[in-house]
Amino acid sequence: MPADPSLTHVAKTLAHTSPLLSCQFDPTGRFVFAGAEDFKIVRWELATGNKVELVGHESWVRGLAFSANGETLVSGGNDGRMIWWSAAADAPVPLRTNSAHQGWVRAITVSPDRQLLASCGNDLKVRLWSLADGSPVREFTGHERHVYHMAFLPDGKRIISGDLTAKFIEWDLETGQAIRNFVIPTLSKFDAGFMADYGGPYDMAFSSDGKRLFASGITNVSNAFAGVGNPIISQIDLEAGKEVIGHLSKAGMQGTAWGFALHPDGFLVGATGGQGGGHLFFWKLDQKDEFHWLNLGSQARGMSLHPDGIQIATAHFDKNLRVSSMSEKKV
Repeated sequence: MPADPSLTHVAKTLAHTSPLLSCQFDPTGRFVFAGAEDFKIVRWELATGNKVELVGHESWVRGLAFSANGETLVSGGNDGRMIWWSAAADAPVPLRTNSAHQGWVRAITVSPDRQLLASCGNDLKVRLWSLADGSPVREFTGHERHVYHMAFLPDGKRIISGDLTAKFIEWDLETGQAIRNFVIPTLSKFDAGFMADYGGPYDMAFSSDGKRLFASGITNVSNAFAGVGNPIISQIDLEAGKEVIGHLSKAGMQGTAWGFALHPDGFLVGATGGQGGGHLFFWKLDQKDEFHWLNLGSQARGMSLHPDGIQIATAHFDKNLRVSSMSEKKV
């Protein structure tokens, strides 16, 4: 059944006892996982709503990634650790724990062949690991500010990381050397009043041909202390290292674009949260303004697209995970 953004509605709400920070469907589509401020990971079975809590981190959980078959979950937290779990176990317990970074693990992501895991964090480093056994493979150094996110190129030979000041570095995976770097000015701003930089990419992904890099965040920042600005998904021409389109909201909504997905049908879905509340936005790839949007009520702080291409999970500050559907049919 094809996705129809104009039909998008919240199909179910799954409750927790603490604000949620991140979410991810597993590759089988059976479960949705969320990281929470109570240091737990929460797993819901979509068909039944059955809820299981995974306990092992000692701080907020932001990063969630899976092996190709969905049997293994890896989480990354603000405690600087990554934990391996049996994703579908009745009562998952930590199988392996790595001290991945000094300070926060900002994000983790898996290579196209699902053999490698990349992590980044507040220690200014990007690290590469074996997804199978957690052994270290390589370290990339060159950022001068906290590294917020990264994405593998589709060829699996390179990775690009982005930091607080929206400096992006392209790395060769085999040698660990930096190939080049570029800056996307719309994704970061220095607030002279608070003497602070604010911004950085909160999510990153490539088009299937590797020619376009997409990075979400906040732009037009007017108050770094309160995080006042507009959500944006920057579409970047990789060869030129320049933004070609900044996908924004027509109404100038306030907040941050915390997560997004490139839909297989050729449009962009983004989840936003901030002083303007929480929303889903839908953009055509050649247009700046959205063609559809949905008010989610509470701030969205993470997003994931289901393997069926119909369901969208969003993690919210009001302690709920919402599953929206781009179809009238029951999912």
